[in-house]
Amino acid sequence: MSMTEKYIEALIFASDTSIRLEEILACLQITLQEDISDAEVLTHINNIQNRYAQEESAIELAKTGGGYQFLTKKETQPILQQLYIQRSKKKLSQAALETLAIIAYRQPITKLEIEQIRGVSCDYTIQKLLEKDFITIAGKANSPGRPLLYNLSTYFLDYFGINSVLDLPQLKDLESTESSEIGEKNE
Repeated sequence: MSMTEKYIEALIFASDTSIRLEEILACLQITLQEDISDAEVLTHINNIQNRYAQEESAIELAKTGGGYQFLTKKETQPILQQLYIQRSKKKLSQAALETLAIIAYRQPITKLEIEQIRGVSCDYTIQKLLEKDFITIAGKANSPGRPLLYNLSTYFLDYFGINSVLDLPQLKDLESTESSEIGEKNE
């Protein structure tokens, strides 16, 4: 493998989004201080694609979004899904869980209403929940200023393994009588 091909592979690997042919050419010409043709770069890209296609690798070089990007192969999707689930579970703060619970039981709800219930500002928490796709913007309220309304997303339902909001525990399910002893059934 030539140094040019290594550079191309490194550029594609290091790019967090797809990298266009023009960007690769510009980087190579500045670094190598020589003119390189589109055809030469495409040949190297083709060599890289073939190498990853033949290897028993979990990664492939794909043309996407008008450029090139390393992606995981489709057959690795189940394990990656578990990784995303595990990582997102770890990152739900107490504030995020409280805010989710309020939205779940009061949706559609405005940020102001959430803040009145929690007693603290929730700008950051709502932004994080939107980024993680746990909540969605459901529209605007008819109150002054037309604040945004928030609902749970379908991702929330998938994440917590429920079919609908109706499957959430009801307050009566969570209450226990004070007269019951440990180990006794409540009736």
